Amino acid sequence: MILHAVFCNVLARVSTSERAEVFERLSKLSKSLDGVLSFEAGPNRDFEGKSPNYSDGFVICFTDRGALARYAEHPEHLALGAKLCTICEGGADGIIVFDLDV
Repeated sequence: MILHAVFCNVLARVSTSERAEVFERLSKLSKSLDGVLSFEAGPNRDFEGKSPNYSDGFVICFTDRGALARYAEHPEHLALGAKLCTICEGGADGIIVFDLDV
């Protein structure tokens, strides 16, 4: 399985509802694709004080690398990724992605 973990440094001026809309659309897309096992998103509480610059994040569990590739190439994912970049500090530089082979 591949755990696709995305952490975002969302601009302070972006409303909670605008953030939620992007994550909800990513959730709907993910759940519509073969090979997606789960999607979870939420605000970063940073209980250990190690990631103060990342305000929000989401994780998607894929059955395999092929499922992740189909998601990555999907036109709606590309559009939502572009939208996510517009609401993050520094654009794409305000997003960090880990793809863990679990």
